[in-house]
Amino acid sequence: MNKYQCKLFIYIEVHVIPLNVALSDSMTSTQRWPGIGWALLQLLVVVSFSQAEKSVCRRIGHLEDPQLSKDGDIIVGGIFSLHNRWKARQDTYLHKPLPLECTSLNFRGFQYAQAMLFAIEEINNSTDLLPGITLGYQIYDDCLFIARGVTVALALANGNEMVFAPSEAPCTRPAQVQAIMGGTFSSPCMAIATVIGPFHIPLVSHLATCACLSDKTKYPSFLRTIPSDYYQSRALAQLVKHFGWTWVGAIRTNDDYGNNGMATFTEIAQQLGICLEYSVSVFRSDPPDKTKKIVNIIKASTSKVIVTFLSPTELYVIIQEMSNQNLTGYQWVGTEAWIFDFQTAAMDKHHILDGAIGLSIPKAHVSGMREFILDVKPLNSSSNELFTEFWETLFSCKFKQSKSSAENQSKCTGDEDLSGVQNIFTDMSLMPLFYNVYKGVYAVAHGLHSMLSCNKTCNQKVQLDPFTVSANYSFCTSHINQAYILKMYCSLSIMLLRQ
Repeated sequence: MNKYQCKLFIYIEVHVIPLNVALSDSMTSTQRWPGIGWALLQLLVVVSFSQAEKSVCRRIGHLEDPQLSKDGDIIVGGIFSLHNRWKARQDTYLHKPLPLECTSLNFRGFQYAQAMLFAIEEINNSTDLLPGITLGYQIYDDCLFIARGVTVALALANGNEMVFAPSEAPCTRPAQVQAIMGGTFSSPCMAIATVIGPFHIPLVSHLATCACLSDKTKYPSFLRTIPSDYYQSRALAQLVKHFGWTWVGAIRTNDDYGNNGMATFTEIAQQLGICLEYSVSVFRSDPPDKTKKIVNIIKASTSKVIVTFLSPTELYVIIQEMSNQNLTGYQWVGTEAWIFDFQTAAMDKHHILDGAIGLSIPKAHVSGMREFILDVKPLNSSSNELFTEFWETLFSCKFKQSKSSAENQSKCTGDEDLSGVQNIFTDMSLMPLFYNVYKGVYAVAHGLHSMLSCNKTCNQKVQLDPFTVSANYSFCTSHINQAYILKMYCSLSIMLLRQ
């Protein structure tokens, strides 16, 4: 009899037996307390049997399987937006909600994931970095949905078993990944970093630039390979001042990235003698009436310069409405989020953004990365369902023909040639961002290399601790970012957008 059973039977003897005696001796008591004694007894019996079983921890909720995975001695996690929308549904709360259904495949997310896999493959083939150690990975799709991002981050931290036996302390065990790569935008990163921060698991972002994420009291394990908007906001204000534009309008995405970035820009701009005629916010889920109202404000204004802190999705919303109203002739000033992305030019069919200028990330080239990203056949081994969707979207074909698709789309063979395809996936204009992912993986690898005291071999008896990995990673990136910040914001992009 274990200690849980002993305590339990003491409780039954003291509380349950007198109640049963009272029930047998007094009919009035039975009438006053119908079923309560039996309910209590049943509850305690169930608890006694549960405690007698071997102690296990059970997951609450659905299992979250990674979209891409590979085993290794050390696992690195990844969170990217392989889809950028999800199906809205109205839950009745009468039944357990179904898992989130993601829609609208996002080729950029696949490119980021491929950049991570490229770095891992290089490291695994290296004899100098982590010799004798194989890095594995688990990559999840957050569907650009903050709540799902938090869910999959916890899946990476905890592992993906429904039931597992705990270690010496109840329901505790080491983190399942030593670092998490990704987190494309600032708001999802804030949510994820808040949850995994207490466990000291590094979250390494390649694109989240909000200055708010530099607060180590709130986000102790957040790290990035891209400079903070603390610098970009100031550089934008100096850029506007340089051209003598002192009467401007401002549009921002209504999230942490846009609101924080524009707040800093506004503060510095006022110090430089720049006045804002209007400052408005937009979000992708806003009703059409709000978008029209924003465009009407632009139309009625006298300023001809528009400074933006916009994500590409929100920019597209504004451009669409301006196209509907045939509104052109504005000087756009943009951030790194869209200023050098080929996709921006592709969507601007009416040349609204012609002549836009802004700050961009310096060009980068990594030998072999482009070829690796475009070699999509290896993805087929990870998730057949995801690969099928990816392949059908990439080549505009269907593996299984339906009556509705037979006329418009050809049948997929699986041997389609990517060399003749020109779309977002084959566009390499965001190579600097792919390089950011690549650098992040290498920084984590160097942190592990230091922890394991690697020389010709690594000490595999060392108990890995994500907190130490984070500290070593911070040391690695501190040298990267000092020079990188200066280079980034000395790089001026001038966009002459064409169809």
